[in-house]
Amino acid sequence: MLAIRVELLHGTFRGDPDGSASTGALTRGEWPPAPARLFAALVAADGTGDRCRVTTGSELEWVERLPPPVIYADASPCHQQLRPRYVVRHGGSLPKKVSHPQYVGRRASEIRPGVRVAPRLPHITYVWDVHPSVDVIEALRRRASRIGYLGAADSPVRLRVETYSQEQEIRGEAFIPDPAGSMAICVPEPGDLQILDAMYRTWIEHGASVARSQFAALRHQIAYRDPGRAPRLDIGKVVSWLRISNATSGRKITALTGLFKRAVLQRYQAMHGDPPPVLHGHGFRKKGFDLVRFLALPDVGFRRSRGRIHGLALWLPPSCSPVLGARVKEVAYSIRRLNGKGMEVEVSPWGGETRPLAANPQRWERTSRCWVTAFPALHERRVGLDLQEVTQWCKHAGLPAPRAFRSARCPLVRGAVDLAPCEINRPGRPGLPYSHLMIWFDRLVTGPVVIGAGRQRGLGLCVEADERT
Repeated sequence: MLAIRVELLHGTFRGDPDGSASTGALTRGEWPPAPARLFAALVAADGTGDRCRVTTGSELEWVERLPPPVIYADASPCHQQLRPRYVVRHGGSLPKKVSHPQYVGRRASEIRPGVRVAPRLPHITYVWDVHPSVDVIEALRRRASRIGYLGAADSPVRLRVETYSQEQEIRGEAFIPDPAGSMAICVPEPGDLQILDAMYRTWIEHGASVARSQFAALRHQIAYRDPGRAPRLDIGKVVSWLRISNATSGRKITALTGLFKRAVLQRYQAMHGDPPPVLHGHGFRKKGFDLVRFLALPDVGFRRSRGRIHGLALWLPPSCSPVLGARVKEVAYSIRRLNGKGMEVEVSPWGGETRPLAANPQRWERTSRCWVTAFPALHERRVGLDLQEVTQWCKHAGLPAPRAFRSARCPLVRGAVDLAPCEINRPGRPGLPYSHLMIWFDRLVTGPVVIGAGRQRGLGLCVEADERT
């Protein structure tokens, strides 16, 4: 077996897994370091083509055709979110007001370094079940000896290219490629060398304005099995939380979530090609109601709540793969503005702020036995509303059966939004009735809870309530 062993000389690793480190929203660092990152380091160590000095470059073509490796590393390292720091801003004219105390005539720029990962075992081993030739081994060893760090420059490493037999033991727990795995990790694929060469030529011509995000074709994510995590439960999850800089009226929920959906589909098309049916709903062949939900987050449930929308969230059903989840998260966090008829709002990734509370994930991921709608729930059928019908709604939404419910035409909690029929039903489609609900369950339910036929548009979003209400 071919093995590349990476030793973390400082015992830590810092890398940006999805480009969100600069936003301050990153809470967990990249771990284990992606094989694509290792491949890029090998390419940079001696270049390609006529830029090679100690190798021929043919070994890189051999490496990019390899299957995804098994990665041996610490399964549960410590993730330390680093505090922002300020550095001197260079270049440009002198500012009128000096804001840096140590450097006269200079301003400071805020740098968000991201997350530092500290494993108990400072080694990562990438293993391929292949038999390379002596020339390939020698060329890879020459390249490995020229690599000083992976990820950020404060993650110095030492690389060793070795061969193992099946009987030899490798330290660390195994991250194994698995279509049913819970992790999405980038790996190299044939053609990456050409893209990296094009990226290098563009950088030579245009300088620092060239970013890796402009070459989305380099991101090839596959599912890996996480040895440090129990099997994933069959529940969906929110993959992105966004904050709206200028809060908007809750009566515009369907228009706002419609713009959010359109922006996600357009960005996904531009970055990854045709979006899957689970995002837009057209041609969706699976049974059930597990489509993506575009949620608007209103201020509701407090004495001075007015129902204004302060945030957005994107929920994925459990049927989505980790690779799709990582792509959708990347797409949603790349959106900065939503423009539509009579509406223009600026959005940004939630950065850990406690205020406004409506945009804080903790507001919607609480646990309770009683939930009440912040936006009215659209009925799934034109039938009388009874416990059996509400139980069917909860089943479709992935919730347990309720033990009781209460319905009303008007809101049941302060700040909840009361919509008119033209604001909740889609133009050109038969109108459905809608109601505000309070639902009691026999066991604790963790949010976000969304019920009714308008779940994909954010209708039927609930907040927790006092069980004695």
